[in-house]
Order: sequence, then C-alpha cells, then structure tokens
Amino acid sequence: MNIRAAALDEAAKIHEIIEDCRSLEGPMLPILHRIQAEFGFVPESAKVLIGEALNLSRAEVHGVVSFYHDFRSHPAGRHVLKLCRAEACQSMGCDALAEKAKEMLGLDWHETSADGAVTLEPVFCLGLCASAPAAMLDGNLHGRLDEHCLAELIEETRR
Repeated sequence: MNIRAAALDEAAKIHEIIEDCRSLEGPMLPILHRIQAEFGFVPESAKVLIGEALNLSRAEVHGVVSFYHDFRSHPAGRHVLKLCRAEACQSMGCDALAEKAKEMLGLDWHETSADGAVTLEPVFCLGLCASAPAAMLDGNLHGRLDEHCLAELIEETRR
C-alpha cells in the first residue's frame, strides 16, 4: 500500500470512529480513546478531523490530547512500562527506582527505545498504594517493587 492510500485509509477509519461516537454526550474523549485503540496513538491528522467534526480548533483537541497522559502522539514500543509517581509510591522510593529504570533503559519519560521494544511512561496512580512502589508492564500491575523486581520487568521488555 502506498503512502497516499494508507493516509486515505487512516482518514476513513478516523471518520468512521468520529461518526460512531459523535452523538455521545461529551464525544471527544470517547473518540480519542477509540482512535488510540485503533492506531496505538492519536495521529496529528485526527486532531484536525475531530476539530472539524466537533466545531473545535485543532489546538483545542491538541490541548485535550496533551493534558491526559494516556494519549500518545506517536506509536509506543512493543512493551509499555509505566512507573507510578503518586505520593504513596514516592514515599516508598519510586524516585530512586525511576532513575534506575531510566538508566537501565537509556530512556527518559515518554521515550521509546530505538529498536521499538519499550516505552517508558510516568503515571500518577495505579491504585496500588498499599503495595507501593508500583508499576504496570503491558497492562499487568506489579507492586512492592525493588531494584531486583524492576530489573526483571525490564528484562521482560527485551524478549
């Protein structure tokens, strides 16, 4: 498929999602969630199409996308490692673990490794406050992290 055909395919799918969700009350978030589920991120072209459909500017749509940390503007790696940054996890040492994860992966927040294997993301509560510090790898929760557990999680991203 050439680039033009792929872009037309993408636009058609985005239009279909918009039309499916347009009649919902407060349709922007459901539209964005569906687009991200479909593509793995929210393409820049979607912001224009959503804005046109909902009578909003591209900047207004971009503001929503950039405000919510779960929306991505580019594809994530094959694995997504999310480290909790909330207060309970901070009190249990997540800052040191976060620095260790960045060092081990050679990444900063919101970066994806060059080989596309892993994306590192901060989150601000995974709901495991009693098991802090916590992380999520590919949707699976992990609590009571220490350096050894963190190393095991990172090793999983290399498989």
